[in-house]
Amino acid sequence: MKAEWNNQIIAESDATIVVENNQYFPLEAVKKEFLKPSSTHSTCPWKGLASYYTLEVDGKQNPDAAWFYPEPKDAAANIKNYVAFWKGVKITR
Repeated sequence: MKAEWNNQIIAESDATIVVENNQYFPLEAVKKEFLKPSSTHSTCPWKGLASYYTLEVDGKQNPDAAWFYPEPKDAAANIKNYVAFWKGVKITR
């Protein structure tokens, strides 16, 4: 699977995990140079507290376009150290 935004591949992996129709990429498969920490958080009843990254590619920013669960609840423990994308990030095989 690939995650692409602004004509750049942000992440690529054969070991993604699908949760609620979202592809979660292993953190080591994500190009960290495109990730900028965000102060945004949200809560999922069964996954826990999500944190976000803003994508920055070639001078363009996509605020809060990536999210992850630093300390997921037990039901979502399998996505610890995984990142998912939205907000126009194209996910393809």
